[in-house]
Amino acid sequence: MDKKLKVIYDAILEGDMESVVGSIQAPLDAGLAPGEILNTALIPAMDKVGQLFEEGEYFVPEMLVAARAMKAGLEILKPLLVDSGVDPVGKVVVGTVKGDLHDIGKNLVAMMLEGAGFEVVDLGTDVTPNQFVAAIQEDVDVVGLSALLTTTMPAMESTIQAIKEAGLRDRVKIIIGGAPVTAEYARQIGADGYAADASQAAALARGLILFQKKFDE
Repeated sequence: MDKKLKVIYDAILEGDMESVVGSIQAPLDAGLAPGEILNTALIPAMDKVGQLFEEGEYFVPEMLVAARAMKAGLEILKPLLVDSGVDPVGKVVVGTVKGDLHDIGKNLVAMMLEGAGFEVVDLGTDVTPNQFVAAIQEDVDVVGLSALLTTTMPAMESTIQAIKEAGLRDRVKIIIGGAPVTAEYARQIGADGYAADASQAAALARGLILFQKKFDE
């Protein structure tokens, strides 16, 4: 890895947002393409963060500061990526379902997805089924539904039903997550997958996108 990119990579692992922001310009000045910076430094760093979380070396606070550091760097690269024609891995719409106001887990998922190269539309909390439907009318690959309360879990099923009734179910993959949610519940309500944490959510979304692309070929 180029030394200038390694500085960015290490700064993300350390959650050092200021260093990430201050280090982004150096590889650009050296002629490295924005896409190379994204794919060689930012995305691998977040993959490593996810790995460390799975191994129990990182916890939610470490993941959160690393994701924020990555996001700060990504904000600088975004307009350059658009100008250079670099397409995101896919587009994901995320939100906490109707009746639930919790957003920490959902926010972390959104940042991990961005770190994995996705374009993310965050609808926030207390999102109605109709709001999800409106957000995925076109060019959306994955929908992520979050719930932290057992009492709001039924809103996940209602949202999936609304997507079906709108004729959009075959066009998007639906993943769910949150403290009370299980893989069995995901199967029960017709979701495409379940993620226990933000790292798994990013990996799951990427896996679903790659599988769909191979299926379409």
